[in-house]
Amino acid sequence: MNVPFRSAPGSAVRDLASHIRGLPPSCGPVRLVGVDGHAGSGKTTFAGRLATALDGAPVLRLDDIASHDELFDWTGRLLDQVIEPLRHGRTARYAPYDWRARRFGPPRPLPAAPVALVEGVGAGRRDLRPHLALLLWMERPDEEAWARGRARDGEEQREFWNGWIPAERRHFADDPSRPYADLLVREVEKGYHVLPGPAGSTGPDRNLTQGDGPPAVC
Repeated sequence: MNVPFRSAPGSAVRDLASHIRGLPPSCGPVRLVGVDGHAGSGKTTFAGRLATALDGAPVLRLDDIASHDELFDWTGRLLDQVIEPLRHGRTARYAPYDWRARRFGPPRPLPAAPVALVEGVGAGRRDLRPHLALLLWMERPDEEAWARGRARDGEEQREFWNGWIPAERRHFADDPSRPYADLLVREVEKGYHVLPGPAGSTGPDRNLTQGDGPPAVC
């Protein structure tokens, strides 16, 4: 996908929202947008701001799809509970995971809106990319992002982070997202820079080397 997009910090989110509205649907009637990046890189904050700019577009947080037992082995559940209904123009219903109670809760709706966001580590994985209208990568190096995440979650989550980091390393080594990102999002003092990503105009089967760029998003 060739995405000739570049925006100044003050208008980046608004300009990106306008760009997304002009994209063709990718998952049934839905323009599904992936927001990926390392844990702690700022995906949730950015996705929330983008959803607001998109007049309240629904957001699926992959933290609700993953679980303690399946940090990354949730593809089948995502495809069955979310992607398949959206492909047919139906409201999806997924069971969000409660990380404290360690169990899945009652179903939650995700409407087949004109735009929907999928936010979380792995939003750009290979099994999801064919259904995305756009893949965004939060451009913050891994160690910096993880340090922010640890500081955010505090001592209570230290054991979780000790297990998460090697699991995330393994996931991105096997199934990298950044090489396939259409756009990179960097946090700056007065907002965000949104820049062309490494995907460029090569085809859907491109195979590029993954790497971290300059600091980014919160």
